[in-house]
Amino acid sequence: MSIEDRLDDLEEALEDQLEENYGECKWTRANGELTLVVPREQLLAVMQVLRSYHDLGFEQCIDVCGVDYAAYGHSEWNAEDAPNTGFSRGAEREAVTDFQVESRFAVVYHLLSLSHNVRLRVKTFLDADYPVVDSVTGIWNGANWFEREAFDMFGILFNGHPDLRRILTDYGFIGHPFRKDFPLVGQVEMRYDEDKGRVVYEPVTIEQRTLVPRVVRHDYRYEEGCKPVKEEEQADG
Repeated sequence: MSIEDRLDDLEEALEDQLEENYGECKWTRANGELTLVVPREQLLAVMQVLRSYHDLGFEQCIDVCGVDYAAYGHSEWNAEDAPNTGFSRGAEREAVTDFQVESRFAVVYHLLSLSHNVRLRVKTFLDADYPVVDSVTGIWNGANWFEREAFDMFGILFNGHPDLRRILTDYGFIGHPFRKDFPLVGQVEMRYDEDKGRVVYEPVTIEQRTLVPRVVRHDYRYEEGCKPVKEEEQADG
């Protein structure tokens, strides 16, 4: 069975199970993948359906990650008007404030059905002021560390998680490094002080800027009608 046939069956199963009781759930299909968007308050119930219903049967949650859409569509790497050589052009980072507060954050789940040999991406949006969603560790225990990482990096809270604490940064770390408003240079500098015999924290002395390349070359190798150089040389020979 081809991937397109399996996706057809998956869409039919989603329609059978979600359309009547979870009508606010929407899915899109593109590039051989299916993405299901679920309202935050319905996430746990929908995930239980995806796990337990025979025609869906997503036995594994292979990844959970957070997303911050605060700077979505904005770019600091605009080099069209820059000179043609070198890097080293510093661009100041400006805080993005025109994002949609009710959908700034998202939690993305990647599910795998071994029995049907198909994958599904599930996404739920969270607001900026209260980024809280139910934990799925009761359905897939393997999501435990993934949710802790999303909490550590993005500050997303998972209601019902058995041990929600930082997993990559230290316990005294301030802020959440993957948020778009977190400074690239960090909040403090850290070093070991030989006189005090311990690690000390000090104010940041590094300049806050982003290095932007002066030139961005277009890759013509994949343009229609263009041949690789070796093929052209062989043709000439």
